[in-house]
Amino acid sequence: MRKNMNTNTEEKKKRLELTNDYVFKKIFAKPENNVELKELLEAILNIQIEQVEVKNPEIGKNYEDEKLGILDIRAYINEDTIVDIEMQVANVYTIVNRNITYSSRIIAEQLQVGNNYTVLKKFISINILGENLFKRNSYHNIAHLKFEKTEQEKYVDMGYKEEQEVLTDKIEVHYIELKKFLKKNPGISSKLEQWLWLISGEEEKVKMASKENQNIKKVVDDLDEMSSDENERLEAYKRKLAVWDYNVSIAEATERGKAEGLEEGLKEGIEKGKIEGRLEGIAEGKKEARKSKLEIAKNLKRKGMDIDTIAEVTGVSKEEIEKL
Repeated sequence: MRKNMNTNTEEKKKRLELTNDYVFKKIFAKPENNVELKELLEAILNIQIEQVEVKNPEIGKNYEDEKLGILDIRAYINEDTIVDIEMQVANVYTIVNRNITYSSRIIAEQLQVGNNYTVLKKFISINILGENLFKRNSYHNIAHLKFEKTEQEKYVDMGYKEEQEVLTDKIEVHYIELKKFLKKNPGISSKLEQWLWLISGEEEKVKMASKENQNIKKVVDDLDEMSSDENERLEAYKRKLAVWDYNVSIAEATERGKAEGLEEGLKEGIEKGKIEGRLEGIAEGKKEARKSKLEIAKNLKRKGMDIDTIAEVTGVSKEEIEKL
């Protein structure tokens, strides 16, 4: 009996993950953590920031729609720059196209009737990714609109010792790949390393970073407080389940489209084998997602949550929950 009580206590104390975009926004978008958000942005952008103003601190009631609503943090820094920071844990392979669309929309929103293009603020998109995306040997990649290398047959001697490389400084996109960061396994000597260890959730490194950095300690304390709130834990679990379901549905739709296209235009044989292999992988993914849902349902039942609510949150049937 005592062992079960200790187990329950440990589960209640388990810290929510900052890689959950609901948790990330709840922590960093609130006014009380403006200083902490400022330091995180300074560490990522490697600039001095005078002030930060979050423009979308609220999380709407309908943030989970059929397209998995985006829980980003949009802020103005130094009055001349718009920053959008997002924890991307679902389907990272569409993030680049979404960045292009999102950046274009935000830039266009700045232009009102009568304004000219010189009033445009700089837009910086920061994407913290749970999966590796780029074939690059860096966990922090920065992209700009850049010119290609001058071709020899088009060279004109204009006397420039150094050619202009960047088309404009109005758009800047950052991608931080956490798996690459963990593979590098750096220390905590820089502010960026300290904050990324906190986001990654490696307990020993988080403790070390908290001792070195009082702002990180403040976020850890806030995160622990949030983790002790059953309503917040429930919302975080719901978001995690929504992400799982979204990933599975995207994978299914992608493979279904590939299969249909190949059936029309390709011969049977090798390609058919590839499709069957991909579909088997999807089936395994669905099994893993279901196991995770059952585990969450089991934990919520152990904590005393009623079966109806558990069934609504996890999608697991009442009959299955009663057997857990």
